[in-house]
Amino acid sequence: MSSKRLKLLLIRGLGHSGTTMLDLALGAHPQIIGLGEAARILATPQPGDEHRGPSQLRGAHRFERRCTCGAIAAECPLWGPQLEWLRLHDQTSMQEKVQRLLTGSPHAGEAVWHVDSYQDDLEMTRLPEAMFDIRIIHLVRDVRSWVHSRAQAGRKAGQRLPAARQLARWWRVNAKFERAFRQSSYPVFRLGYEEFALQPQRSLQLLCAWLSIDFQETMLAPGLNSSSHILAGNRVRFDADRSRTIAYDGVWLGAQEPTAAHLGLLLPGIARMNRRLVYSNNLLCR
Repeated sequence: MSSKRLKLLLIRGLGHSGTTMLDLALGAHPQIIGLGEAARILATPQPGDEHRGPSQLRGAHRFERRCTCGAIAAECPLWGPQLEWLRLHDQTSMQEKVQRLLTGSPHAGEAVWHVDSYQDDLEMTRLPEAMFDIRIIHLVRDVRSWVHSRAQAGRKAGQRLPAARQLARWWRVNAKFERAFRQSSYPVFRLGYEEFALQPQRSLQLLCAWLSIDFQETMLAPGLNSSSHILAGNRVRFDADRSRTIAYDGVWLGAQEPTAAHLGLLLPGIARMNRRLVYSNNLLCR
Protein backbone atom coordinates (compact mmCIF):
# COMPACT_ATOMS: atom_id res chain seq x y z
CA MET A 1 0.00 0.00 0.00
CA SER A 2 1.35 3.44 -0.93
CA SER A 3 3.12 5.42 1.79
CA LYS A 4 1.90 8.58 0.08
CA ARG A 5 -1.70 8.10 1.16
CA LEU A 6 -3.50 11.31 2.08
CA LYS A 7 -3.91 11.66 5.85
CA LEU A 8 -7.46 12.50 6.88
CA LEU A 9 -8.78 12.71 10.44
CA LEU A 10 -12.57 12.61 10.75
CA ILE A 11 -14.49 13.91 13.80
CA ARG A 12 -17.93 12.30 13.84
CA GLY A 13 -20.92 12.24 16.22
CA LEU A 14 -23.94 14.36 17.07
CA GLY A 15 -23.87 18.11 16.51
CA HIS A 16 -23.48 20.37 19.56
CA SER A 17 -20.95 17.97 21.07
CA GLY A 18 -17.77 20.06 20.82
CA THR A 19 -16.70 19.09 17.30
CA THR A 20 -15.73 22.63 16.24
CA MET A 21 -13.70 23.24 19.40
CA LEU A 22 -11.91 19.92 18.95
CA ASP A 23 -11.22 20.86 15.30
CA LEU A 24 -9.70 24.17 16.44
CA ALA A 25 -7.65 22.50 19.19
CA LEU A 26 -6.24 19.90 16.81
CA GLY A 27 -5.54 22.66 14.27
CA ALA A 28 -3.29 24.37 16.82
CA HIS A 29 -0.80 21.54 16.27
CA PRO A 30 1.80 22.25 13.54
CA GLN A 31 1.17 18.83 11.98
CA ILE A 32 -2.64 19.16 11.86
CA ILE A 33 -4.77 21.42 9.67
CA GLY A 34 -8.48 21.75 10.46
CA LEU A 35 -10.91 21.98 7.54
CA GLY A 36 -14.12 22.50 9.49
CA GLU A 37 -17.23 20.91 7.97
CA ALA A 38 -15.50 20.16 4.67
CA ALA A 39 -17.81 17.26 3.78
CA ARG A 40 -20.81 19.59 3.92
CA ILE A 41 -19.11 22.11 1.63
CA LEU A 42 -17.94 19.47 -0.84
CA ALA A 43 -21.28 17.65 -1.13
CA THR A 44 -23.12 18.48 -4.37
CA PRO A 45 -25.98 20.90 -3.56
CA GLN A 46 -29.45 19.54 -4.25
CA PRO A 47 -32.46 21.42 -5.68
CA GLY A 48 -33.77 23.70 -2.93
CA ASP A 49 -30.32 24.15 -1.35
CA GLU A 50 -29.70 27.48 -3.06
CA HIS A 51 -30.15 29.41 0.20
CA ARG A 52 -27.76 27.20 2.17
CA GLY A 53 -24.19 28.22 2.94
CA PRO A 54 -22.35 25.49 0.97
CA SER A 55 -24.30 26.32 -2.19
CA GLN A 56 -23.80 30.05 -1.71
CA LEU A 57 -20.04 29.55 -1.29
CA ARG A 58 -19.95 28.51 -4.94
CA GLY A 59 -21.22 31.97 -5.87
CA ALA A 60 -20.88 35.53 -4.61
CA HIS A 61 -20.89 34.44 -0.96
CA ARG A 62 -17.29 33.24 -1.27
CA PHE A 63 -16.27 36.86 -1.67
CA GLU A 64 -18.01 37.76 1.61
CA ARG A 65 -17.55 34.88 4.07
CA ARG A 66 -14.29 34.83 6.01
CA CYS A 67 -12.23 31.75 6.80
CA THR A 68 -10.74 31.23 10.27
CA CYS A 69 -7.31 31.74 8.68
CA GLY A 70 -8.34 35.40 8.34
CA ALA A 71 -8.77 35.50 4.57
CA ILE A 72 -11.97 35.95 2.59
CA ALA A 73 -13.07 32.49 1.40
CA ALA A 74 -12.22 33.20 -2.24
CA GLU A 75 -8.70 34.24 -1.21
CA CYS A 76 -8.07 31.46 1.32
CA PRO A 77 -4.99 29.53 0.13
CA LEU A 78 -6.75 26.23 0.84
CA TRP A 79 -10.41 26.87 0.03
CA GLY A 80 -10.17 29.61 -2.60
CA PRO A 81 -9.03 27.43 -5.54
CA GLN A 82 -11.34 24.60 -4.44
CA LEU A 83 -14.48 26.76 -4.39
CA GLU A 84 -13.78 28.05 -7.90
CA TRP A 85 -13.19 24.47 -9.10
CA LEU A 86 -16.37 23.20 -7.40
CA ARG A 87 -18.45 25.76 -9.26
CA LEU A 88 -17.55 24.03 -12.52
CA HIS A 89 -17.06 20.42 -11.39
CA ASP A 90 -19.76 19.84 -8.77
CA GLN A 91 -20.94 16.54 -10.25
CA THR A 92 -17.65 14.75 -9.62
CA SER A 93 -17.43 12.14 -6.85
CA MET A 94 -16.72 12.91 -3.21
CA GLN A 95 -13.50 10.92 -3.55
CA GLU A 96 -12.22 13.16 -6.33
CA LYS A 97 -13.28 16.31 -4.45
CA VAL A 98 -11.49 15.26 -1.26
CA GLN A 99 -8.40 14.16 -3.15
CA ARG A 100 -8.23 17.50 -4.96
CA LEU A 101 -8.73 19.48 -1.74
CA LEU A 102 -5.94 17.66 0.09
CA THR A 103 -3.45 17.58 -2.77
CA GLY A 104 -4.11 21.29 -3.41
CA SER A 105 -3.58 22.18 0.25
CA PRO A 106 -0.68 24.57 0.97
CA HIS A 107 0.59 21.76 3.22
CA ALA A 108 0.39 18.99 0.61
CA GLY A 109 3.45 16.78 0.66
CA GLU A 110 4.14 17.39 4.35
CA ALA A 111 3.45 14.86 7.11
CA VAL A 112 0.22 16.65 7.97
CA TRP A 113 -3.21 15.42 9.06
CA HIS A 114 -6.18 17.32 7.64
CA VAL A 115 -9.28 17.28 9.86
CA ASP A 116 -12.89 17.18 8.72
CA SER A 117 -15.41 17.87 11.49
CA TYR A 118 -18.75 17.56 9.68
CA GLN A 119 -20.11 15.34 12.40
CA ASP A 120 -23.07 13.84 10.49
CA ASP A 121 -21.14 12.55 7.44
CA LEU A 122 -20.38 8.88 6.82
CA GLU A 123 -19.41 9.08 3.15
CA MET A 124 -15.82 10.07 3.91
CA THR A 125 -15.46 7.04 6.19
CA ARG A 126 -15.85 4.87 3.07
CA LEU A 127 -13.07 6.45 1.01
CA PRO A 128 -10.60 3.82 -0.33
CA GLU A 129 -7.65 2.74 1.80
CA ALA A 130 -5.38 2.62 -1.23
CA MET A 131 -5.55 6.41 -1.48
CA PHE A 132 -6.40 7.63 2.05
CA ASP A 133 -4.95 7.06 5.52
CA ILE A 134 -8.05 7.76 7.61
CA ARG A 135 -8.58 7.88 11.38
CA ILE A 136 -11.99 8.48 12.98
CA ILE A 137 -12.73 10.23 16.29
CA HIS A 138 -16.20 9.37 17.62
CA LEU A 139 -16.97 12.37 19.85
CA VAL A 140 -19.97 11.89 22.16
CA ARG A 141 -21.45 14.19 24.78
CA ASP A 142 -23.00 12.80 27.98
CA VAL A 143 -26.65 12.01 27.29
CA ARG A 144 -27.79 14.20 30.20
CA SER A 145 -25.82 17.22 29.05
CA TRP A 146 -26.68 16.83 25.36
CA VAL A 147 -30.41 16.20 25.86
CA HIS A 148 -30.71 19.10 28.30
CA SER A 149 -29.12 21.45 25.78
CA ARG A 150 -31.14 20.31 22.77
CA ALA A 151 -34.42 20.08 24.71
CA GLN A 152 -34.07 23.74 25.65
CA ALA A 153 -33.76 24.60 21.97
CA GLY A 154 -36.74 22.36 21.19
CA ARG A 155 -38.94 24.09 23.77
CA LYS A 156 -38.11 27.47 22.28
CA ALA A 157 -39.12 26.09 18.88
CA GLY A 158 -42.46 24.88 20.29
CA GLN A 159 -41.77 21.13 20.11
CA ARG A 160 -43.91 18.68 22.09
CA LEU A 161 -41.98 16.46 24.53
CA PRO A 162 -38.63 17.86 23.39
CA ALA A 163 -36.51 16.00 25.97
CA ALA A 164 -38.00 12.62 25.07
CA ARG A 165 -37.51 13.32 21.37
CA GLN A 166 -33.87 14.31 21.87
CA LEU A 167 -33.21 11.33 24.13
CA ALA A 168 -34.41 9.02 21.34
CA ARG A 169 -32.24 10.92 18.85
CA TRP A 170 -29.13 10.61 21.04
CA TRP A 171 -29.62 6.85 21.18
CA ARG A 172 -30.52 6.42 17.49
CA VAL A 173 -27.70 8.50 16.00
CA ASN A 174 -24.94 7.19 18.25
CA ALA A 175 -26.06 3.61 17.59
CA LYS A 176 -25.92 4.35 13.85
CA PHE A 177 -22.35 5.60 14.14
CA GLU A 178 -21.27 2.67 16.28
CA ARG A 179 -22.59 0.22 13.69
CA ALA A 180 -20.90 2.10 10.84
CA PHE A 181 -17.55 2.28 12.64
CA ARG A 182 -17.61 -1.43 13.49
CA GLN A 183 -17.94 -2.13 9.77
CA SER A 184 -15.17 0.32 8.84
CA SER A 185 -11.60 -0.83 8.33
CA TYR A 186 -10.29 2.48 9.70
CA PRO A 187 -9.12 2.96 13.33
CA VAL A 188 -11.62 4.66 15.67
CA PHE A 189 -10.87 6.67 18.82
CA ARG A 190 -13.75 7.11 21.26
CA LEU A 191 -13.69 10.46 23.05
CA GLY A 192 -16.28 11.90 25.40
CA TYR A 193 -17.00 15.62 25.29
CA GLU A 194 -16.82 15.58 29.10
CA GLU A 195 -13.37 14.02 28.99
CA PHE A 196 -12.18 16.50 26.36
CA ALA A 197 -13.62 19.59 28.06
CA LEU A 198 -12.75 18.68 31.66
CA GLN A 199 -9.38 17.04 30.99
CA PRO A 200 -8.29 18.70 27.73
CA GLN A 201 -4.54 18.19 28.14
CA ARG A 202 -4.79 14.48 28.90
CA SER A 203 -7.37 13.97 26.13
CA LEU A 204 -5.21 15.72 23.54
CA GLN A 205 -2.12 13.85 24.73
CA LEU A 206 -3.94 10.56 24.13
CA LEU A 207 -5.06 11.71 20.69
CA CYS A 208 -1.55 12.81 19.75
CA ALA A 209 -0.12 9.47 20.88
CA TRP A 210 -2.76 7.72 18.77
CA LEU A 211 -1.68 9.79 15.76
CA SER A 212 2.03 9.18 16.52
CA ILE A 213 2.79 12.89 16.94
CA ASP A 214 4.01 14.90 19.95
CA PHE A 215 1.53 16.83 22.06
CA GLN A 216 1.87 20.63 21.84
CA GLU A 217 0.84 23.05 24.61
CA THR A 218 -0.55 25.39 21.93
CA MET A 219 -3.50 22.99 21.53
CA LEU A 220 -4.88 24.11 24.90
CA ALA A 221 -5.53 27.63 23.57
CA PRO A 222 -7.28 26.90 20.25
CA GLY A 223 -8.49 30.40 19.42
CA LEU A 224 -5.02 31.85 19.82
CA ASN A 225 -3.05 29.21 17.96
CA SER A 226 -5.23 27.32 15.50
CA SER A 227 -4.16 27.35 11.86
CA SER A 228 -7.42 25.73 10.76
CA HIS A 229 -9.27 26.73 7.61
CA ILE A 230 -12.89 26.55 8.80
CA LEU A 231 -15.59 27.99 6.54
CA ALA A 232 -18.50 26.03 7.99
CA GLY A 233 -19.02 25.04 11.60
CA ASN A 234 -20.23 26.30 14.95
CA ARG A 235 -20.05 30.09 15.42
CA VAL A 236 -17.62 29.55 18.30
CA ARG A 237 -14.89 29.50 15.64
CA PHE A 238 -15.07 33.31 15.50
CA ASP A 239 -15.72 33.90 19.21
CA ALA A 240 -12.29 34.86 20.56
CA ASP A 241 -13.37 34.66 24.20
CA ARG A 242 -15.01 31.23 23.98
CA SER A 243 -12.31 29.67 21.81
CA ARG A 244 -9.41 31.05 23.85
CA THR A 245 -9.51 28.07 26.20
CA ILE A 246 -11.28 24.71 26.31
CA ALA A 247 -14.06 24.91 28.92
CA TYR A 248 -16.96 22.67 29.91
CA ASP A 249 -20.57 23.69 29.35
CA GLY A 250 -22.15 22.40 32.57
CA VAL A 251 -25.46 24.26 32.46
CA TRP A 252 -27.37 20.99 32.80
CA LEU A 253 -25.92 20.50 36.30
CA GLY A 254 -28.06 23.40 37.53
CA ALA A 255 -31.38 21.77 36.61
CA GLN A 256 -33.73 22.08 39.58
CA GLU A 257 -35.41 18.70 39.17
CA PRO A 258 -34.86 15.44 37.29
CA THR A 259 -35.87 15.59 33.63
CA ALA A 260 -35.96 13.11 30.76
CA ALA A 261 -32.29 13.99 30.27
CA HIS A 262 -31.45 12.61 33.72
CA LEU A 263 -33.97 9.76 33.67
CA GLY A 264 -32.46 8.43 30.46
CA LEU A 265 -29.75 6.74 32.53
CA LEU A 266 -32.45 4.58 34.12
CA LEU A 267 -32.69 2.80 30.76
CA PRO A 268 -29.96 0.12 30.86
CA GLY A 269 -29.16 0.32 27.14
CA ILE A 270 -28.67 4.07 27.23
CA ALA A 271 -26.67 3.92 30.47
CA ARG A 272 -24.30 1.33 28.98
CA MET A 273 -23.88 3.30 25.75
CA ASN A 274 -23.24 6.52 27.69
CA ARG A 275 -20.54 4.85 29.76
CA ARG A 276 -18.99 3.12 26.74
CA LEU A 277 -18.84 6.14 24.44
CA VAL A 278 -18.34 9.07 26.83
CA TYR A 279 -16.12 7.70 29.58
CA SER A 280 -14.19 4.87 27.94
CA ASN A 281 -10.79 6.53 28.57
CA ASN A 282 -11.45 6.87 32.32
CA LEU A 283 -9.89 10.33 32.35
CA LEU A 284 -12.34 11.63 34.97
CA CYS A 285 -11.70 8.82 37.44
CA ARG A 286 -8.08 9.74 38.20
